Amino acid sequence: MKKTLSIFASVVALVLLITGCSSNLETKKEKTVVKVASHTAPMTDMLELIKDDLDKEGYKLEIVKVSDNVQANVALKNKEVDANFFQHKLFMQMFNEGNNANLVQVQPIYDAVVGFYSKDIKNINDLKDGADVAIPSDPTNMTRALRLLAEHKVITLKDPNSFSVTVDDISENNKNLKFSPISLLNLNEAYNEKDLVFNYPAYITKIGLSPEKDALIVEKTGDLTYAVSLVAREDNKDTEMVKAVQKALTNSKIKDFIDNKLNNVAKKAF
Repeated sequence: MKKTLSIFASVVALVLLITGCSSNLETKKEKTVVKVASHTAPMTDMLELIKDDLDKEGYKLEIVKVSDNVQANVALKNKEVDANFFQHKLFMQMFNEGNNANLVQVQPIYDAVVGFYSKDIKNINDLKDGADVAIPSDPTNMTRALRLLAEHKVITLKDPNSFSVTVDDISENNKNLKFSPISLLNLNEAYNEKDLVFNYPAYITKIGLSPEKDALIVEKTGDLTYAVSLVAREDNKDTEMVKAVQKALTNSKIKDFIDNKLNNVAKKAF
């Protein structure tokens, strides 16, 4: 009888040990890491906001900070990250065409209020003859800048509805403006050197300016063509991982952030 009880106790102890180990393994089970590339606020701020939401879904969000926009797309193309969050659809398409890539827009998140700024004048009508105007050097943002000038009748474009515009498509330039194409990330430096500078709020706020208070002109209407979006690849756009990030970036927390923290500099695109 004692021998039987001893064997029974041993079995129970073994079962408890196995159960305990199994429980510990489940507790210590690592979450799936999802990597999203970005490089500046407010995109990185939004990603920080959704870390807890993704954690509850079983994912650990790793924000991969890059030095420029091209690097973020190269990393995504090369499968070094699972998605990125910094660009609009037209910029993505331009990268695809030039790099034989298959990046896809998963979800528009917000549309930034872009504008033109000047250190010297307070009204666009005071722009001097022959003024030097800094515009983005990449084709899609150059188009956006020139369309904005045309919208406010500073220049006239041959086709004001085109999303593929260069300075060669200007039909009227009554003030003989000179246009200086500059890398998007260097436009803040151009503010001190040029008479007029195009810029995004994500960059211009770094030198203490904002669209609401300081821009001479801003876009009047937005059709979300230039909405900053979550971007993935064709091969992973429908994965549970990417869908989880999409869901988190369109939750009430992000809506409140855009409405309250980005008030007057951006609007929701979802």
